[in-house]
Amino acid sequence: MDIFLKSVAALNDETRVKILRFLDTYGETCVCDMQSSFDMLQSRLSRHLKILKDAGFLRVERKGTWAYYSIRTPLDRFRSEALEEIRCLDIELPALNKISQTGGCKV
Repeated sequence: MDIFLKSVAALNDETRVKILRFLDTYGETCVCDMQSSFDMLQSRLSRHLKILKDAGFLRVERKGTWAYYSIRTPLDRFRSEALEEIRCLDIELPALNKISQTGGCKV
């Protein structure tokens, strides 16, 4: 029951829904690229990512000092259907700003 409630609560935030759609659209992304793309403080973004990870939506892979986030696979039925619904929403996403490839990543 606890993980279900965490999952529902994670979806009750516009920014987290946008992050899910962003990762679904662009795939695995470095946290510094998301920070730059969303123009968001690292601490605030990290909080949203932690909530989504704890709710079972995301996986994180560390590569050196960098953290890369992506949609967890496989997703269970509830999370898969939630992601399908998010894909149907009219959401204006920020463009992916890949500062990690230009050496601008300082996270």
